[in-house]
Amino acid sequence: MARAPRHPEVSEFELQQVLEALVDPVRRSIVQQLDAAGHDIKCGDFDIAVHKSTATHHFKVLREAGLIRQYYVGTSRLNALRRDDLDKAFPGLLPALTTPQAAR
Repeated sequence: MARAPRHPEVSEFELQQVLEALVDPVRRSIVQQLDAAGHDIKCGDFDIAVHKSTATHHFKVLREAGLIRQYYVGTSRLNALRRDDLDKAFPGLLPALTTPQAAR
């Protein structure tokens, strides 16, 4: 039994779903933190002020939209920004989200 959740293929990405995922400031913050870190981050290591169950929902929305990839290392679920896939599907979108102006 695979422990990795399902992730959409690049061909399945839908702009509407990506934009709806990014409309929430917590989810934008997760994407921005992954971009700034330059490495994968455990779910519990993000600087977000929401309960664990709410954070789980946010990660699921981002994963189902294709913005992040989640996988396990031991008992920890790590999150990776799907930078290359996003650049293929929507060139320029990720840089627009991660500039200092986007954080406002």
